[in-house]
Amino acid sequence: MESTVKLIEQYYAAFNAAEFGGMLALLTDDVRHDINEGETQVGLDAFRAFLAKMDLHYREQARELVVMSTPDGARASAEFVIHGEYLRTDPGLPEARGQRYVLPVGAFFEVHGGKIARVTNYYNLADWSRQVGA
Repeated sequence: MESTVKLIEQYYAAFNAAEFGGMLALLTDDVRHDINEGETQVGLDAFRAFLAKMDLHYREQARELVVMSTPDGARASAEFVIHGEYLRTDPGLPEARGQRYVLPVGAFFEVHGGKIARVTNYYNLADWSRQVGA
């Protein structure tokens, strides 16, 4: 359990530092990524492409992180608040003008062999849209 909590904390530390290689190193090769209100992507290449897209459009920090794990360490959850800035218009979303936003987020993880095998994120997209002036 403790090693899983540390793994998830490392993941968010790398996220906050924009060390995407560090994030990817914590994932299994066949990682499943359930994107909020979107599709499920599988594999490191898809996750790498997702991170590159996010880096182009957003600058974000995960704050007030709380990580919980099952006793066997196979599943974990994280609750945090994203503090972000919308840098460049993401296709299909409102126009970016450097708007700032603050959103509570819930994330869920599966862990296999000491690496993250699934990442599922949930946040309120309607709230985000209101904050960026949609």
